[in-house]
Amino acid sequence: MKKERPNSFVIAEAGKCIGCKACELACFAVHNRDNGVAAAVGTVTTPVIPRLYVIRTDSFTMPVQCRHCENAPCAGVCPVQAIQQEEGAITIDEDRCIGCKACAMACPFGAISLYKAYSSGQEHKQPHLRERLDGHLERKTRVIAYKCDLCHDIVSDGNTASGEIAAAGRVTDISKGDMTVGPVPACVSVCPEQALTLVSPSLGASRSRKAAGLRL
Repeated sequence: MKKERPNSFVIAEAGKCIGCKACELACFAVHNRDNGVAAAVGTVTTPVIPRLYVIRTDSFTMPVQCRHCENAPCAGVCPVQAIQQEEGAITIDEDRCIGCKACAMACPFGAISLYKAYSSGQEHKQPHLRERLDGHLERKTRVIAYKCDLCHDIVSDGNTASGEIAAAGRVTDISKGDMTVGPVPACVSVCPEQALTLVSPSLGASRSRKAAGLRL
Protein backbone atom coordinates (compact mmCIF):
# COMPACT_ATOMS: atom_id res chain seq x y z
CA MET A 1 0.00 0.00 0.00
CA LYS A 2 1.30 3.42 -0.97
CA LYS A 3 2.20 5.52 2.06
CA GLU A 4 0.40 8.84 2.05
CA ARG A 5 2.00 11.92 3.53
CA PRO A 6 0.28 15.05 4.80
CA ASN A 7 0.27 18.07 2.52
CA SER A 8 3.02 20.64 2.82
CA PHE A 9 2.15 24.23 3.64
CA VAL A 10 3.75 27.62 4.22
CA ILE A 11 3.63 29.32 7.61
CA ALA A 12 4.49 32.94 8.39
CA GLU A 13 6.04 34.53 11.45
CA ALA A 14 4.26 37.80 12.11
CA GLY A 15 7.17 39.00 14.26
CA LYS A 16 9.49 38.93 11.26
CA CYS A 17 7.16 40.16 8.50
CA ILE A 18 7.79 43.78 7.50
CA GLY A 19 4.86 43.96 5.09
CA CYS A 20 7.04 44.57 2.01
CA LYS A 21 4.78 42.42 -0.20
CA ALA A 22 7.75 40.87 -2.00
CA CYS A 23 5.97 37.54 -1.52
CA GLU A 24 2.87 38.79 -3.33
CA LEU A 25 4.88 40.08 -6.28
CA ALA A 26 6.97 36.90 -6.55
CA CYS A 27 3.81 34.79 -6.49
CA PHE A 28 2.23 36.88 -9.22
CA ALA A 29 5.35 36.81 -11.38
CA VAL A 30 5.92 33.05 -11.39
CA HIS A 31 2.26 32.28 -12.06
CA ASN A 32 1.92 34.70 -14.97
CA ARG A 33 4.70 33.79 -17.35
CA ASP A 34 2.00 32.77 -19.83
CA ASN A 35 0.81 36.38 -19.64
CA GLY A 36 4.24 37.72 -20.57
CA VAL A 37 5.27 38.73 -17.07
CA ALA A 38 9.06 38.58 -16.69
CA ALA A 39 11.63 39.95 -14.27
CA ALA A 40 11.81 43.33 -15.95
CA VAL A 41 10.05 46.67 -15.74
CA GLY A 42 7.29 47.12 -18.31
CA THR A 43 6.32 43.48 -18.74
CA VAL A 44 3.18 43.62 -16.58
CA THR A 45 0.04 44.29 -18.61
CA THR A 46 -2.46 42.44 -16.40
CA PRO A 47 -3.66 43.25 -12.86
CA VAL A 48 -1.36 41.97 -10.12
CA ILE A 49 -3.22 38.95 -8.73
CA PRO A 50 -1.17 37.05 -6.13
CA ARG A 51 -2.27 33.83 -4.49
CA LEU A 52 -1.44 34.99 -0.99
CA TYR A 53 -2.22 38.29 0.69
CA VAL A 54 -0.38 40.37 3.25
CA ILE A 55 -2.83 41.46 5.91
CA ARG A 56 -2.11 44.49 8.06
CA THR A 57 -3.43 45.38 11.52
CA ASP A 58 -2.42 48.09 13.98
CA SER A 59 0.16 45.76 15.55
CA PHE A 60 1.44 43.39 12.84
CA THR A 61 1.58 42.42 9.21
CA MET A 62 1.56 38.85 7.93
CA PRO A 63 0.85 36.99 4.69
CA VAL A 64 -2.12 34.60 4.66
CA GLN A 65 -2.45 31.77 2.19
CA CYS A 66 -3.93 28.31 1.65
CA ARG A 67 -3.13 25.76 4.36
CA HIS A 68 -3.62 22.81 2.01
CA CYS A 69 -6.06 21.13 4.41
CA GLU A 70 -5.98 17.34 4.55
CA ASN A 71 -9.77 17.21 4.32
CA ALA A 72 -10.03 20.29 2.17
CA PRO A 73 -13.57 21.72 2.43
CA CYS A 74 -13.07 23.63 -0.82
CA ALA A 75 -12.64 20.35 -2.71
CA GLY A 76 -15.70 18.89 -1.04
CA VAL A 77 -18.01 21.63 -2.30
CA CYS A 78 -16.62 22.06 -5.81
CA PRO A 79 -19.42 20.87 -8.15
CA VAL A 80 -17.09 20.23 -11.10
CA GLN A 81 -14.18 18.55 -9.26
CA ALA A 82 -11.80 21.30 -10.29
CA ILE A 83 -9.98 21.10 -6.93
CA GLN A 84 -7.59 18.20 -6.58
CA GLN A 85 -4.72 16.91 -4.49
CA GLU A 86 -1.45 16.71 -6.40
CA GLU A 87 1.93 15.78 -4.96
CA GLY A 88 1.22 17.07 -1.48
CA ALA A 89 -0.70 20.20 -2.50
CA ILE A 90 -4.34 21.15 -3.04
CA THR A 91 -4.62 22.70 -6.49
CA ILE A 92 -7.31 24.21 -8.71
CA ASP A 93 -7.70 23.21 -12.35
CA GLU A 94 -8.40 26.67 -13.72
CA ASP A 95 -9.68 25.32 -17.03
CA ARG A 96 -12.42 23.41 -15.21
CA CYS A 97 -13.31 26.15 -12.70
CA ILE A 98 -16.75 27.68 -13.33
CA GLY A 99 -16.38 30.55 -10.83
CA CYS A 100 -19.30 29.42 -8.66
CA LYS A 101 -17.68 30.80 -5.45
CA ALA A 102 -18.50 27.70 -3.39
CA CYS A 103 -14.81 27.10 -2.57
CA ALA A 104 -14.32 30.68 -1.41
CA MET A 105 -17.29 30.37 0.95
CA ALA A 106 -16.13 27.01 2.29
CA CYS A 107 -12.51 28.02 3.00
CA PRO A 108 -12.11 28.70 6.75
CA PHE A 109 -9.01 30.86 6.15
CA GLY A 110 -10.32 33.15 3.43
CA ALA A 111 -7.46 31.94 1.24
CA ILE A 112 -9.43 31.66 -2.02
CA SER A 113 -10.40 34.65 -4.13
CA LEU A 114 -12.15 34.99 -7.47
CA TYR A 115 -10.81 37.24 -10.21
CA LYS A 116 -10.91 37.56 -13.95
CA ALA A 117 -8.91 35.01 -15.93
CA TYR A 118 -6.16 36.18 -18.27
CA SER A 119 -4.58 34.43 -21.23
CA SER A 120 -1.65 35.78 -23.26
CA GLY A 121 -2.00 39.07 -21.41
CA GLN A 122 -5.65 39.54 -22.32
CA GLU A 123 -8.91 38.89 -20.49
CA HIS A 124 -10.10 35.36 -21.24
CA LYS A 125 -13.56 35.73 -22.77
CA GLN A 126 -16.34 33.21 -22.47
CA PRO A 127 -17.64 31.57 -25.65
CA HIS A 128 -21.35 31.88 -24.84
CA LEU A 129 -22.20 34.18 -21.91
CA ARG A 130 -22.52 37.86 -22.76
CA GLU A 131 -23.08 41.03 -20.72
CA ARG A 132 -24.41 44.44 -21.65
CA LEU A 133 -21.71 47.12 -21.71
CA ASP A 134 -22.26 50.68 -22.95
CA GLY A 135 -25.55 49.72 -24.50
CA HIS A 136 -24.44 46.64 -26.39
CA LEU A 137 -23.69 43.00 -25.64
CA GLU A 138 -20.11 41.78 -25.29
CA ARG A 139 -18.67 38.41 -24.39
CA LYS A 140 -18.21 38.20 -20.64
CA THR A 141 -14.76 37.60 -19.14
CA ARG A 142 -14.24 34.28 -17.36
CA VAL A 143 -13.91 34.51 -13.57
CA ILE A 144 -11.99 31.77 -11.78
CA ALA A 145 -10.77 30.91 -8.29
CA TYR A 146 -7.17 31.67 -7.35
CA LYS A 147 -5.26 30.23 -4.42
CA CYS A 148 -1.76 29.11 -3.38
CA ASP A 149 -0.59 25.91 -5.11
CA LEU A 150 2.85 25.83 -3.46
CA CYS A 151 4.32 26.50 -6.92
CA HIS A 152 4.06 22.71 -7.28
CA ASP A 153 4.67 22.66 -11.03
CA ILE A 154 6.91 25.72 -11.18
CA VAL A 155 10.68 25.58 -10.90
CA SER A 156 12.71 28.72 -11.32
CA ASP A 157 16.23 29.82 -10.56
CA GLY A 158 16.78 30.27 -6.87
CA ASN A 159 13.76 28.45 -5.54
CA THR A 160 15.23 25.00 -5.10
CA ALA A 161 15.93 23.96 -1.56
CA SER A 162 15.36 21.02 0.68
CA GLY A 163 14.78 20.11 4.23
CA GLU A 164 12.57 19.08 7.04
CA ILE A 165 11.82 22.74 7.43
CA ALA A 166 13.09 24.83 4.55
CA ALA A 167 13.07 28.60 4.45
CA ALA A 168 14.82 31.22 2.42
CA GLY A 169 18.42 31.44 3.47
CA ARG A 170 18.32 28.61 5.98
CA VAL A 171 18.02 25.19 4.44
CA THR A 172 18.63 22.05 6.42
CA ASP A 173 17.97 18.39 5.80
CA ILE A 174 18.83 16.41 8.88
CA SER A 175 18.14 13.03 7.34
CA LYS A 176 19.82 13.42 3.95
CA GLY A 177 22.28 16.26 4.32
CA ASP A 178 21.83 17.43 0.73
CA MET A 179 19.88 20.04 -1.22
CA THR A 180 17.72 17.92 -3.49
CA VAL A 181 14.35 17.31 -1.84
CA GLY A 182 12.35 19.75 -3.94
CA PRO A 183 11.46 23.29 -4.85
CA VAL A 184 10.51 25.98 -2.38
CA PRO A 185 7.57 28.27 -3.27
CA ALA A 186 8.58 31.61 -4.74
CA CYS A 187 7.21 33.53 -1.75
CA VAL A 188 9.56 31.66 0.58
CA SER A 189 12.53 32.20 -1.68
CA VAL A 190 12.18 35.98 -1.92
CA CYS A 191 11.27 36.94 1.66
CA PRO A 192 14.08 39.26 2.83
CA GLU A 193 13.33 38.61 6.50
CA GLN A 194 12.93 34.82 6.28
CA ALA A 195 9.45 35.20 7.70
CA LEU A 196 8.02 32.42 5.52
CA THR A 197 8.78 28.74 5.98
CA LEU A 198 7.79 25.72 3.94
CA VAL A 199 6.83 22.88 6.27
CA SER A 200 6.73 19.22 5.27
CA PRO A 201 4.56 17.58 7.96
CA SER A 202 5.69 14.02 7.22
CA LEU A 203 9.30 14.75 8.11
CA GLY A 204 8.19 17.13 10.86
CA ALA A 205 6.23 14.32 12.50
CA SER A 206 9.33 12.14 12.41
CA ARG A 207 11.33 14.82 14.18
CA SER A 208 8.58 15.20 16.78
CA ARG A 209 8.68 11.49 17.49
CA LYS A 210 12.45 11.59 17.86
CA ALA A 211 12.17 14.51 20.26
CA ALA A 212 9.50 12.71 22.29
CA GLY A 213 11.72 9.63 22.46
CA LEU A 214 14.65 11.64 23.76
CA ARG A 215 12.50 13.01 26.56
CA LEU A 216 11.70 9.50 27.91
